[in-house]
Amino acid sequence: MAEPPEGIGKASASEIVDWATRSFGSGAAFACSFGAEDMVLLDLIARSPVGARGAIRWFTLDTGRLYEETYGLMQTARSRYGLPLEVYTPAASELEPLLARGGPNLFYDSVENRKACCQVRKVAPLDRALRGAEAWIVGLRREQSTDRASVEKLSRDPMHRNIWKICPLADWTDAEVQEYVRARNVPTNPLHSKGFLSIGCAPCTRAVAPGEDPRAGRWWWETGVKECGLHSTLERGEPRAPAPAASAVRS
Repeated sequence: MAEPPEGIGKASASEIVDWATRSFGSGAAFACSFGAEDMVLLDLIARSPVGARGAIRWFTLDTGRLYEETYGLMQTARSRYGLPLEVYTPAASELEPLLARGGPNLFYDSVENRKACCQVRKVAPLDRALRGAEAWIVGLRREQSTDRASVEKLSRDPMHRNIWKICPLADWTDAEVQEYVRARNVPTNPLHSKGFLSIGCAPCTRAVAPGEDPRAGRWWWETGVKECGLHSTLERGEPRAPAPAASAVRS
């Protein structure tokens, strides 16, 4: 694997995508939830001139409770970019006992139940998706919430075997995301135009008012950190594992 670009914290999103493609190939997995940021990343990956087309794996977590608009965008993206999409779903052996215990909407009853639902529908499928991966690429941005304000472009993820976690858009603003979408005519979820700034499962997401925190519409009946467990270091406040020195990265 090539060394990280010098001053990677200041590298552009396209430079980081090119580096990840060249360095990891199919050892990198792009986690796509079909939000605006993820659609920008998908477009950047598809446009990358480095390596074979589709070298980076592209996957999504289908919880079974997504909005129909999200499924529609999933189909549109598959057709437009022509990249193979891996879809990971909850394991029946985990989902069925959960539903038997608490019913389909158990997450409204308690934070514990909500996290149990997220564990089965999102966290466990992510663990399967990242088996064997050397890195995963995500659309986290510092501007998304105060809990994400310290997101780094490149770090190690102690929750997933200390693999690389790559956030090419970490320093992008909302305006930059929207400008890229307009300039490249990138397809996005129509729910964004209806006030949905952060889109997850249908029962757990709603539109937000102008000026409201972008993640206020996620699990709005709860208070505190609004994370589902996919990015556990953000939710638990655990220290990030230090990234290895450039000389320690294999080439």
